[in-house]
Amino acid sequence: MTLEWRHSLEGLDWDELSRLYQAAPLGNKQPDGLKLVFGNSMFKCLVFDEGRLVGAGRAMADGLDCSYICDVAVHPSHQGTGLGKQIVSRLVELSRGHRKIILYAVVGKESFYEKFGFRRMKTAMAIFENQAQAFERGLIE
Repeated sequence: MTLEWRHSLEGLDWDELSRLYQAAPLGNKQPDGLKLVFGNSMFKCLVFDEGRLVGAGRAMADGLDCSYICDVAVHPSHQGTGLGKQIVSRLVELSRGHRKIILYAVVGKESFYEKFGFRRMKTAMAIFENQAQAFERGLIE
């Protein structure tokens, strides 16, 4: 398996990226919304296997103070291969130099991110578009 890594959005099929998030499964992220959020992100990782998009992630960063890693997705055909670890690792490396690198994990996956040096924050707060759903998923108290 020879993977092709891209850090540019040039030529990206936004519908294919949307399908990746659905397959991963990380929700129903519409192509137009993905184009907006990836376009506004300083760092992007897109991974292709024989021309097919199999992994993605991004980090919104300001260049100095904060980088927020989000939307890391791996196609089920490539889950368990270490690809997710490689994507997070690259985004952490791209984010080096920022005073803090932040992410929030899916409940139960915290130990995966601890391997990269992430630690729980005691003062993190959030307002979600759907507060009730975030509560049900265990993201907020």
